[in-house]
Amino acid sequence: MKVLYFHQHFSTPKGSVGIRSYEMARRLLSRGHHVTMVCGSYGGGETGLIMPFARGRRRGLVDGIEIIEFDLAYSNSDGLFRRALTFLKFAAHSIRLAFTERYDVLFATTTPLTAGIPGIFARWLRGKPFVFEVRDLWPELPRAMGVIKNPVVLWAMGVLEWASYRSAHRVIGLSPGIVEGIAHRGVPRERIALVPNGCDLGIFSNTVEPWRPAQVRATDLLAVFAGTHGMANGLEAVLDAAAELKRRGRDDIKLLLIGSGKLKPGLQARAQREGLNNVVFHDPVNKVRLAGLMAATDVGMQCLANVPAFYYGTSPNKFFDYIAAGLPVLNNYPGWLAEMITQHQCGFAVPPDNPNAFADALEQAASDRPALKAMGKRGLVLAQKEFDRTLLSDRWVDWVEGAQR
Repeated sequence: MKVLYFHQHFSTPKGSVGIRSYEMARRLLSRGHHVTMVCGSYGGGETGLIMPFARGRRRGLVDGIEIIEFDLAYSNSDGLFRRALTFLKFAAHSIRLAFTERYDVLFATTTPLTAGIPGIFARWLRGKPFVFEVRDLWPELPRAMGVIKNPVVLWAMGVLEWASYRSAHRVIGLSPGIVEGIAHRGVPRERIALVPNGCDLGIFSNTVEPWRPAQVRATDLLAVFAGTHGMANGLEAVLDAAAELKRRGRDDIKLLLIGSGKLKPGLQARAQREGLNNVVFHDPVNKVRLAGLMAATDVGMQCLANVPAFYYGTSPNKFFDYIAAGLPVLNNYPGWLAEMITQHQCGFAVPPDNPNAFADALEQAASDRPALKAMGKRGLVLAQKEFDRTLLSDRWVDWVEGAQR
């Protein structure tokens, strides 16, 4: 089977972003299939292609995956208009490939929502099986966050969402809430599969060289957030907790924010302005380097803005990286992950917008290191039993293969 796989933000493990599509493509290869991955140039991502672009694209083989990379740079720091323009350009290039490439199944994954456009064309104009993977519910999330308010744009996005779901022979959702949202749009449940993000145990559970930033002492409790510094992440909550810890005189607890994003300069400016020397900022690192940091970390912070649409409608990569590394997770919003943390006793689920509760959890972690270690071990057991990427990728491939039947 030849799979034409569209993921605008694709990266290999050499990049500093999620590698779900890389791992899924590799699983397809191991089952004897051919994969052509179509992507853009994503900030923090690494496709592995190094030759120059020719006529706006470059093409090559990386780890057995044939990659077509368009010369369309994208960064989370870009403004809304520039990002939308990049999404539309990628969709236009993708439509051409949907008509010209040879393939048996077209697979597309969000974000952005425009990823579904080539699948719509492939389904109705070429009669090709189309599988659509939904990582976030659009336009529900941008509407809930107030990022997009124009009613015409929201209507158009709703139409595109409906057309993508209805055109797909099969749909994949990454969280229970996403699956419910897809079903709510009228897609029969027998066409929807839940395949959440997975744990890369081969990366995070292997022996790695531990490291900490120079500002963090060996005896400090280190809590890490590893991810995008954007509106959705609500990282002001981390700085609020840092301010509370400073007020309490807890200079033995350090909060590390590692990554990039549009709001990072503002967060850095606030930390400097308020003298929050218990907050450390670090540039993004690749997965292997991140594994070394996780090996020297005490707590993984899973933070999102207090938006109800996030509670069940997201499946953050970082949560699965944390438990793969055997770290307890501090989660600051309700929903399916908070419920899982509570059920499996693998971290702290604190209420949103409550810096006192956030700081209390960190103080509790610092005061009882043996209990903290036990939480991390329970999280690792959860990772191994339910979220091992190998097991989930087999389920994912089975579902994609079934689109041909």
